[in-house]
Amino acid sequence: MAYFAALLARTEDGWDVSETELDDVETLADLADLAREAAEDEETVLVFIEQEDSWFAVVRVDGEEDPRIFVSDAAAASRSAYGEIVLTDELVGRGAGDDDLDDLVVELDEDAEALDADTDEDDEDEEAVVDPDGLPNGPLGDAGLLIEFGVGAKELMDMSVEGSVPGDALSEIADALGCGDVLEAVR
Repeated sequence: MAYFAALLARTEDGWDVSETELDDVETLADLADLAREAAEDEETVLVFIEQEDSWFAVVRVDGEEDPRIFVSDAAAASRSAYGEIVLTDELVGRGAGDDDLDDLVVELDEDAEALDADTDEDDEDEEAVVDPDGLPNGPLGDAGLLIEFGVGAKELMDMSVEGSVPGDALSEIADALGCGDVLEAVR
């Protein structure tokens, strides 16, 4: 799957935008370290990730604080290696002691498959609102992470609705930050 990732580092003169590779990034901690390396004097760095116009993520890193994450479509991101970076256990609501719950979900899924085999074939075309892992087919995370930069939570949520294009959403965010042309130049 094709993806695009960019670092937007806040500077005294605005935003420094650069495309980045995520091939060596395996965890959110790795991504945060990559962002901090691009930071000027512990200023804010935003990481934009987009995967084939199916989902986007914005990760905000402020100095040594924990990263703040927003994902436009958690279910779509969960089917991506890059989505695994941002869909942390904390973000999706999984705790360290959820192994028993995971086993129960597997058992329930097997029971549901057995029941589905007995129903008629028309039901197979219906799309679920939640994917099998319990992730929403929609936004997840901190929708308010860009408020101080002029992108409100409602605006960010609206950019994530079905039918919107993730690449367009990232362009709109970059325009609000005043660096839309620079982002398009590195795209």
